Amino acid sequence: MTRKAFKIAGEPVTLGQSKDIRLEISETYTGDKTCVPVRVIRSTKQGPVLLVTAAIHGDEINGTGIIHDFLFGTQITLLKGTLVLVPVVNVFGFESHERYLPDRRDLNRYFPGTAGGSLASRIAHTLTTELVDKCDYCIDLHTAAFQRTNYPNVRADLSSPDCRKLATAFGSALVIDGKGPIGSFRRSSTKRGCPTIILEAGEPWKIEPTVMKIGLQGIKNVLRELGMIRGNIRRPPYQVFIRKTTWLRATVGGILKFHVSPGDFVDESQPIATNYSILGAEQSILKSTVSGIVLSMATMPAVKPGEPICHIALVSPRQLARYEKKLNNAKNDPHNQVQVDLATSLALVQAH
Repeated sequence: MTRKAFKIAGEPVTLGQSKDIRLEISETYTGDKTCVPVRVIRSTKQGPVLLVTAAIHGDEINGTGIIHDFLFGTQITLLKGTLVLVPVVNVFGFESHERYLPDRRDLNRYFPGTAGGSLASRIAHTLTTELVDKCDYCIDLHTAAFQRTNYPNVRADLSSPDCRKLATAFGSALVIDGKGPIGSFRRSSTKRGCPTIILEAGEPWKIEPTVMKIGLQGIKNVLRELGMIRGNIRRPPYQVFIRKTTWLRATVGGILKFHVSPGDFVDESQPIATNYSILGAEQSILKSTVSGIVLSMATMPAVKPGEPICHIALVSPRQLARYEKKLNNAKNDPHNQVQVDLATSLALVQAH
């Protein structure tokens, strides 16, 4: 899609111009405006419009760090098109270090919203009409929820050719197929004609250097795929499309000692964590019920029965062996521009 005229919040941005815009989404108790900061960067040539958003959940600030580093790190030159960057969507939650809005609603369940609805619904409506409806593609940046960490993975509706194209280009080793929950930003945006993928990586309340590298590389890969910047797409050593996942949960209360890390390949019946009583007696060993790859883990070792411990993407043993071989080849190849993430041991980022 091409656009000569481009406006957000009534502010025109011409070809070749960059502009910072404050998009009003609500008001404080004192009647002051509450605004979302937006940076718009336009090439001198028309082309695709890519939206990149972060912190729809106010405590998920890894994406904020990614966009911040993108803005102030290595400068890029757009060959064509427009880039719209929103480092903080949920400014209420960001200010209070909270996942939710002040009314305790999850903004990521209220899209596309309505002009006369709840606070969450009104904000969602403004974001939809002022941003989503004016863009052609979107990358939405997330982290795990409270007391969890996510191995970097992309999630997208792979039945959409455009979503599949973006998800593949981003360069994550793991791509999870799914439309997203009803009311979620990515599901609503894709349905409205703005194919949207999300990155899930790292922990809340943190800006992690490795996650920033992965996010920066992924955004640049998508820009290359869309012909908006020069360069070749940096591919991971392997890429697997996941259609089923499962959570392992604690069976008794106690303290966990983990035996795996995010990104690890695991076999069925492999020990995941040992549960000890508060006085140190071994109570149980939590074993994987499937073969696959560790997507997410609890970061809090103290658990109650039923609490989620480990999220595993289902992958057949044959596939795992193939991916492990590719991974080892990449690690051992001195000519391969791959650096291994020290934090998770298997999160790979190709060097710039």
